Amino acid sequence: MTTDPVRAVNTFIGTKDDGNTFPGASMPFGMAHSSPIGSHYAGYRYDDQVIRGFGHFFLSGAGCWEQGGLVSVLPVAGLPRVFDHRRYGARYSHDGEVGEAGYYRVRLDGGITVESTATLRTGVERFTFPAGVTPHVLVNVGQANDKEPVFASSIRVVDDRTLAGSVTSQAFCGGKPYTTYFATTFDRPFTRTGNWGGASGGAGLRGQWVAFADGPVTVATALSHVDAEGALRNLAEARGKSFDGLREAAQDVWRAELSSVEIAPASADDETVFCTALYHVLLQPLTGNDIDGRYRGFDDRVHTAEGWTYYEYFSLWDTYRAHNQLLALLRPDRARDVARSLLAIHEQGGWLPRWAYANQETNTMTGDPVTPFLVDLWRFGALEGLEEQAYRALLQNATQLPPAESPFEGRAGVRSYLDSGFVQFDPHHRKKGQDVDPHHGASATFEYALADASLSIMAEALGHKEDAEVLRRRGRNYRTLWDGTVTDRGFTGFPRPKTADGRWLAEFTPQGQDGFHEGTAWQYQWLVQQDVPGLVESLGGKEQAAARLDDFFAYADLVADPARTVREKWVVGPYNYYNQFRYNPNNEPDLHAPWMYVLIGQPWKTSAVNRAAQTLFVNAPNGVTGNDDLGTMSAWYVFSALGLYPATPGTGRFLLHAPRYPESTIHLANGRSIKITAPGATPAKLQYISAVELNGVTHDDTWIDYDRLVAGADVGVTLADDPTDWGTPPPSPCADG
Repeated sequence: MTTDPVRAVNTFIGTKDDGNTFPGASMPFGMAHSSPIGSHYAGYRYDDQVIRGFGHFFLSGAGCWEQGGLVSVLPVAGLPRVFDHRRYGARYSHDGEVGEAGYYRVRLDGGITVESTATLRTGVERFTFPAGVTPHVLVNVGQANDKEPVFASSIRVVDDRTLAGSVTSQAFCGGKPYTTYFATTFDRPFTRTGNWGGASGGAGLRGQWVAFADGPVTVATALSHVDAEGALRNLAEARGKSFDGLREAAQDVWRAELSSVEIAPASADDETVFCTALYHVLLQPLTGNDIDGRYRGFDDRVHTAEGWTYYEYFSLWDTYRAHNQLLALLRPDRARDVARSLLAIHEQGGWLPRWAYANQETNTMTGDPVTPFLVDLWRFGALEGLEEQAYRALLQNATQLPPAESPFEGRAGVRSYLDSGFVQFDPHHRKKGQDVDPHHGASATFEYALADASLSIMAEALGHKEDAEVLRRRGRNYRTLWDGTVTDRGFTGFPRPKTADGRWLAEFTPQGQDGFHEGTAWQYQWLVQQDVPGLVESLGGKEQAAARLDDFFAYADLVADPARTVREKWVVGPYNYYNQFRYNPNNEPDLHAPWMYVLIGQPWKTSAVNRAAQTLFVNAPNGVTGNDDLGTMSAWYVFSALGLYPATPGTGRFLLHAPRYPESTIHLANGRSIKITAPGATPAKLQYISAVELNGVTHDDTWIDYDRLVAGADVGVTLADDPTDWGTPPPSPCADG
């Protein structure tokens, strides 16, 4: 890289068009943050004209409404008439606004400058007031992000520098209320203070204001999900330290994290897009334990993580597809703690999660994402010593149904799936949370089959031969929903939902939403990377499979004009999931689809599609395509730009395509490196692989195994301007025979 990676990050990327990222300060995997709140449910939208305050908890890129913004602070020149942040928010200007890794700055109307930084468990602000202004700070605990209900709150004065209390708010995607404890301390005594709404109570406006003799004023807010003492203890990370010292420490940590990958970009904008994507990857999951190791488990009891970090907030339906593998590759120590955290959830709650928010399961999304997630962590060495424990938990999840009294849904369609090979489509099936699998039976069937295929690999390696064979067969269960009579756009044969009695869903169209979650049969037909020969046969042979992929990507148009095609032919609205027959680069079910060309033996087309898709990621507030989904889209971009992608869970294979950069280096935690050289690589045109060398030896496979990469690898890629028939595709783990 040509510049400091901390300065190269632009935290405003993704803050428009529902990328749902936040621009404020955080540490890598930080529990607490400091970021502005506007009128958007994710906290901040670039075209907001008013900042309501600076909150201390956010999710990066998630899609549901309840996304934090808790314990909001705002500097003001005097007390407002009404203590409602929708009324007292401050206007601001983007002129001079800064968003770097670990640092944010903005100037509010009236001349107050706000700067933000963070430690692992605290968000920190410095407020600089104009001369002659008496500094006041509002601490609002009764309101949070838009569409984030606060059901109860409390605030008390601990001493003349410190406030403490709690906020009970709505968990993500319709989850249950949960409580966050906080402690807020100032770098000088306040001279006056007052309360609005009372010291404690239910929903409603509540908070505390403080005033100071002079400024500037630095304030740090620590969070805890354990108890009030935990929040006060967590303040030790910031207490007595200067803002500049904390900012320098935060940015030093970010510099080390972001330097794990070095690239030779084509431009400063190119570098910023990559660095910001990597930054977004490293924001989550969030640290869950307090400074003393305590955390609140899924049994609602307090546990202690001794010698390791407990993580929380797992968007598994999203992150199992790219984020998980990138984190395991770059930070294996964190991946081990992530795996251990998921097993702790199983120990305390009795089941593995799907979308875990704080210490509860929201049952958001469908399928069985925890299986490919944990199997990949096993494949990457993150379950050493815990393999059998993890396998037993995964097998339970794949074969049993949680009891009715359990808050976990697990595989809600498992009975139909085990008996008949498919999850029934039943839009009236009772659910425990946000979603339930039978509401989207066809996509759940495809997700279950992919999960079973990945688990079969783990079972085989651990010596569970009979289980492995059963799971391999179940990896082909997608075939039970393949209707060879359905025709659309000149192609015959599509996935089609079945009802509980085994009948095809009537009035079905492959471009419709019935039976599929955030996608259609066109998108989900490619979620069969575990059995490519079977899929190709179902599609009518390799020629027909390639033709259907070409139509899916509008390939002929793409080659002629990549940037225009992806914005006019593909799906570009972040929530336009249905009534579509093309690739949706904004959503997870078909993120791997560009590499289906590699798997069917036409790898040059994967390179073209990737180079085109990369045009959606730009150095601008709308520079993330779709919701970033806790770093998933950003992880996709990092892999896409490097020329590697982990398309098939459990195999440990990274499929190859044309890199974006002439040189990139991944610095591994074991002291070794993965160096990828591609002389002449440029994003200005489509390019294709004509040859590959691995450690100086000709490499004809279109993939490289994880084990060979982490041993240290020099990958030399020769590029061509015209397609070449290079490389041998990998075998499929669940193919017949």
